[in-house]
Amino acid sequence: MNNAARESILGSIRSHLAASLPFDSLEHPVHPENPVILSKPDSPPQSLLELFAQSLESVAGHCIITTDISDALKQILTALKAQRIAISDSPQVERLLHAADLEIELGVALNAHDIFRFDVGITTAQAAIAETGTLVLDSACERHRLVSLVPPVHIAIISASKICETLSEALTLLRSGEEISPAVTFITGPSRTADIELTLAIGVHGPQELYVIIDGST
Repeated sequence: MNNAARESILGSIRSHLAASLPFDSLEHPVHPENPVILSKPDSPPQSLLELFAQSLESVAGHCIITTDISDALKQILTALKAQRIAISDSPQVERLLHAADLEIELGVALNAHDIFRFDVGITTAQAAIAETGTLVLDSACERHRLVSLVPPVHIAIISASKICETLSEALTLLRSGEEISPAVTFITGPSRTADIELTLAIGVHGPQELYVIIDGST
């Protein structure tokens, strides 16, 4: 790396660090010998559903809480003008799409080559983490992980009863009754990276948009 390139990178780092200074005072108090969060700022108590929705929207995701999932799917897909919908091998999602009565091309359990031509991927999620707005997909249930990773828009459907507060609680939920699958996918908002000059880019390695439909009836 030549001097000009190194100075350019260091200059970018310095400018981003300087921009973060106003937020330093918002850090949670920590113990000097054990730097972990000891307390959270005072705020009104929230339900896990409200906390998840807030966390998801803070990372540029869209949250829809409803008791009519088919209608929510219809509204989202109509607004997106989506024509080609990919789903994993999920009878639940297929049934909901048929109930939505849309004129679409539906691809089920596609191979890795064909899935790249679809506009939207729809999956269920087996758990969610409220404090980070993260979805947890277990490959034992979502048999084709590419449905959530390749199409430019990902729509995930989850029951409100599957929303946990923390990662450990979500893993405990997955483990209940049987072993956790060897492949578990964690999704926090649309795909993003800041690998190049610390500039945030959306949708480089995966979906540009994420919609989460929460079944509020359960």
